[in-house]
Amino acid sequence: MALRSLARQAVIVAAGLAALAACGNPAPPPIQAAAPPAAVAPAPSAEQQAPADGSQFGQVIATEAPQVVRTQGKVDIYGGASTTQITLSPDHASNKIQLQAVVNAQIGTYVSDNDGMTLYRFDKDTAKPSKSNCQGDCAKTWPPLLVKSPGQIYNVGVDASTVGYVERPDGTCQVTIAGWPVYYFSKDQQPGDIKGQGVGDTWFAINPKGGKTGAVQQSSQQSDGGPQPAPASGNDQSGNGQDSGGSSGY
Repeated sequence: MALRSLARQAVIVAAGLAALAACGNPAPPPIQAAAPPAAVAPAPSAEQQAPADGSQFGQVIATEAPQVVRTQGKVDIYGGASTTQITLSPDHASNKIQLQAVVNAQIGTYVSDNDGMTLYRFDKDTAKPSKSNCQGDCAKTWPPLLVKSPGQIYNVGVDASTVGYVERPDGTCQVTIAGWPVYYFSKDQQPGDIKGQGVGDTWFAINPKGGKTGAVQQSSQQSDGGPQPAPASGNDQSGNGQDSGGSSGY
């Protein structure tokens, strides 16, 4: 009887370990699994790393290997840029991703992928706990940025300790910043486009701290939307962001 009970417990433990190894587990790892704080180089600030000129799009390449700041499931999250070129797949799902801060004169500092494509947050999502409420047709207009497992997420101008992922209903893992799931906008066609800014008063380019960037006027939205030189303080750096909106629909 005792042997049968022990065998049953062993099966339960094995199943639990398998679940923890899956990409769908959003919980951070035990503290001892993370790199010691003294050994982790601080993530560069947006002011230090964000390109200040609209012509400077493209992936930042590091000359020295960055350090792992934290690990979630089978995804390592780095404080610093990758030392090799990253190519994202057309379905926005890759094993390697780099988040980069970009300065924009209209809306402030926002986060892009390594190709310079703008990343957005949705007010109807939640950060605590992380949850995406954009599914189906919504996700066709606003494709989520997905990390595959095992994976690596590099960060330039974004605090790596706030970056992670959340499991979506289909089992894929969506990148998060300060708990907020991040998305692309299907109408953005080239680096620097911010056509999704203020759509429905609920979609905003996400800033490096997970907050909303500032709204732009309709006349500005009809321009090319590319970043221009801007003071570092030109965006909302709080986690809560600004409440004003832009365009009323898409």
